[in-house]
Amino acid sequence: MQTLNNKTVVITGGTDGIGRALVLAAIARGARVVTCGRDQSKIHALEAEAPVGKLCVVQADVTSERDCERIVSQAVAQFGTVDVLINNAGISMRGLMEEGGTSIIGVIKRVMDVNFNGAMYCTTYALPHLIQSKGVIVGISSIAGYRGLPGRSGYSASKFALQGWLESIKTELVDKGVHVMWVSPGFTASNIRNVALNHEGRAQGESPLDEASLMSADQCANIILDGIEKRKRTVVMTFQGKQTVFLNRFFPSLADKLVRKFFFKEGKLIK
Repeated sequence: MQTLNNKTVVITGGTDGIGRALVLAAIARGARVVTCGRDQSKIHALEAEAPVGKLCVVQADVTSERDCERIVSQAVAQFGTVDVLINNAGISMRGLMEEGGTSIIGVIKRVMDVNFNGAMYCTTYALPHLIQSKGVIVGISSIAGYRGLPGRSGYSASKFALQGWLESIKTELVDKGVHVMWVSPGFTASNIRNVALNHEGRAQGESPLDEASLMSADQCANIILDGIEKRKRTVVMTFQGKQTVFLNRFFPSLADKLVRKFFFKEGKLIK
């Protein structure tokens, strides 16, 4: 096990949800953290909660290659290195292909741009520093990266792409001492479903799930950081998540039926 104490950890999308929990949990473990967000009020709130000298927040959008370069440059300028990169920034969607018309194309492009391209940009600019530090690259994926979920076609596509890409570079970097891993939270209490894009590209503004019954962002963050310190290959969280991955691998037809039953009622998407 390698602890995060005195390590420089870059976390994208760290001003809300799981990302915010990751920032505070990493600092609690002794890490120096660089993160990013777009909302200035959330940036100020996070800065006010963190100890002085332990956190650097960059106002940035991961869909911008230049912004991603700036995040990494700021980390190196302030703390001298990058030891861990957690590609956490993400956006979801909820909408059926048949309902979206041509507008669904823009929704899927936006989801891919945030979830996949953002991770690719940040990793590309951080890679020389991670090779030097023999660091860790992490992708925050999803059960949707193992099993396509109805109403989340673009989200599933982005997470399948992320996992395939990470597996590729994991193999490329094995002799460089860089560890590459991906983690898949199950449904976790966060704001991601409220801001998920509907089939018209607007935030849906509500969650179809009982958020109070879900794993907390703090618990999820600590599981992720434990996995990083232990250099696990993958982490799949929650019993439901593990069950879904298992059934989809060995009993795909059954998984089709169960997933359909979970997400639909009387032919309508309810979750």
